[in-house]
Amino acid sequence: MSDLKKMYRTLQDDPFPKTLRLTVGDAELSFTKRTWTIDGQEKGLRYGENPDQPAALYELSAGELTLGGVELRGPGKGLVSAISEENMVQAGKHPGKINLTDVDNGINILQYLTAKPAAVILKHNNPCGAAWSNDGLATAFEKALMADRIAAFGGTIVVNRKMDADTAQRINQSYFEVVAAPAFDKAALTILTSKKNLRILEMPGLANLEVLAGEPFLDIKSLTDGGLVLQFSFRNRILSQDDFLPAQVEHDGKVVASRAPSPSEAEDLLFAWAVEAGVTSNSVIFAKDGATLAIGTGEQDRVGVVELTIHKARTKYADRLAFTEQGMSLYELELAAKTDEAKAQALADIRRRTDEAKGGLGGSVLVSDGFFPFRDGVDLVLSQGVEAIAQPGGSIRDYEVITAVNEATPQAAMVFTGQRSFKH
Repeated sequence: MSDLKKMYRTLQDDPFPKTLRLTVGDAELSFTKRTWTIDGQEKGLRYGENPDQPAALYELSAGELTLGGVELRGPGKGLVSAISEENMVQAGKHPGKINLTDVDNGINILQYLTAKPAAVILKHNNPCGAAWSNDGLATAFEKALMADRIAAFGGTIVVNRKMDADTAQRINQSYFEVVAAPAFDKAALTILTSKKNLRILEMPGLANLEVLAGEPFLDIKSLTDGGLVLQFSFRNRILSQDDFLPAQVEHDGKVVASRAPSPSEAEDLLFAWAVEAGVTSNSVIFAKDGATLAIGTGEQDRVGVVELTIHKARTKYADRLAFTEQGMSLYELELAAKTDEAKAQALADIRRRTDEAKGGLGGSVLVSDGFFPFRDGVDLVLSQGVEAIAQPGGSIRDYEVITAVNEATPQAAMVFTGQRSFKH
């Protein structure tokens, strides 16, 4: 067993060259490998996605590229790839590929949430909880954490405001692997560095993420046969509430339209659509009051992801009750209930209240990264109390989907995004 544990602590030898050059037509892009001097030794990435996969991190260091009249993001704008020893306030167990790609996806989401203090907690390159709040970073983090306290364990935290002592104290009450912020209060660092294995990244660029939203980059996907797929990176067209499109279509010579969302519904839809940019498709997100309630990821069918995300919402809701009232997770309470009658009664009461509250989904909004091919998924979320929906639109059955929200009691709202947000 000790040998098995050792593989997670072992730094892979790095066989990759110090520089890479990519020729795209007449343009040449140059990349420089990122290494750090830690404990007197030059080190690159710990390892790749798994401990037996060597890996290297490269920063775009020179070259400009324009394709189809669009200027793609150039050198000098690095974030994760530009992390230096100075930025790596505490190396912890030394970062590997998945630590940094989680931070990168947090940046991907936060670039659309710059208007307020915001926090994203990620696990396996998907957000498990996200929130923003006018009441400050600590409130945003607490809401993101309680959205999915179970999945957040061992996760990565990325925030868009200076880390303060209050937020740091709340972070230290749980186990995390990485914390990234644009800056840290001295008191916050004192608190966070008490956990020696925590990787702490100070990235000033996190305070200016709005500049990224309109700048696409060259997105390269590697194929199993060694080939490549090149694409422009996703560009979110919904940057304000006014960017949503009315949900209306013509069917049998008549215009079928839904009601427009209220200002608070529209703000939650705007927030949730921003988070959607970082979620593996096929996905949906329930959100309320500036925080995610449940995030469904990577399912093969649209109604299936809705069903599973409702189940997740109820599980997370019950866990919050168990944690706040019994001081233990839902699963710990279920185990204790087998031999403790008082715990069994507490568990039964939590399950009853969770069912009555429908997992807290009443009054929530929902976003979907793809259109609804049938109204079944929409009817299902409406039965849980969802009051507003944002989805791409463009299905041949859009009129059925709009009819579903119009038939709801009370009538629900719907808007189209006019774009799909798949992430494979």
